[in-house]
Amino acid sequence: MKRDGEKLSRRELLVRCGWLTLGVAVVGLRCDLLAAEVTLLDVAYAGSMGSLMEGPIRSTVAQRLNLEMHGRAQGSSALAQLIAGGNIRPDVFIPITPGPMLTVLRAGKGETAEPIAHTEMVIAYNPKSRFAPKFETAANGKENWWEVLREPGLRFGRTDPVTDPQGRNIIFTMMLAAKLYKQPDLVEKVLGPTINEKQIFTEATVQARLQSGELDAASAYKIQPGPFKLPYITLPNEINLSGENVHAHHPDVSLSVGGKTYKPEPLIYYAAVLKDAPHAKGAVSFTEWLKGDEAQAIFRKYNYDPPGDASALHA
Repeated sequence: MKRDGEKLSRRELLVRCGWLTLGVAVVGLRCDLLAAEVTLLDVAYAGSMGSLMEGPIRSTVAQRLNLEMHGRAQGSSALAQLIAGGNIRPDVFIPITPGPMLTVLRAGKGETAEPIAHTEMVIAYNPKSRFAPKFETAANGKENWWEVLREPGLRFGRTDPVTDPQGRNIIFTMMLAAKLYKQPDLVEKVLGPTINEKQIFTEATVQARLQSGELDAASAYKIQPGPFKLPYITLPNEINLSGENVHAHHPDVSLSVGGKTYKPEPLIYYAAVLKDAPHAKGAVSFTEWLKGDEAQAIFRKYNYDPPGDASALHA
């Protein structure tokens, strides 16, 4: 497959669409990719966006923009380091939280990043878990969710705080909950050590492990449980990181991990066209489309919230 040029040749499109068999063109079949020459587009995005990006976003941009999207899903911080170091060269970067995007912009790999969506932290749980009745009661506000998480034998899943913002965000959520509920040992009781090998999994597998019953509950963004048909507990605004001024409201909260110190950040998704993008024209079209009505309607359908008054990020 071509990676350096912008277009696929007509013959390559015919082969890909099944129109050429043993050198003979089969006439009358339909292939969306043949509406025009198709531009390849490499997009590196936060792992939490997998269901959305590889489903409706990919299929819609193929039809509307004639873009064949190749996605790379991974923890946002890990992707940012790969881009900043020149190890990967996508056309577009879409992380969650400002930090990973600022890493890329400050490395000179981009100029501006636009907010495109917003989410919040929730606690997802397996409806067949032996703890499910307690979680359901907590979801209805009749039991403390954090007390359920402290139940002996409960299996909890989260991601690596070194490579993935969500891994840090669940820790921040528990820190804020400890303050709100006056439970100073809450983080330790629920999460154990910062790097707890019994709880940490890749972002792409946490919800699948929860769905399979390997876990009883897990850290999640509000956008994640739906595609797996998993229930979840919504958390108070004071602790779910939905506020755009979360750090200003909690200047005393920080986390040191992997040789760096982090502050809580709002859960906003940003999109940026990277400098020297191999397919720059398609990248610009794609990022502009993400801000438009059609893409935003898809975001709403998949439980993403609008970015609100969030400002663009600059290098």
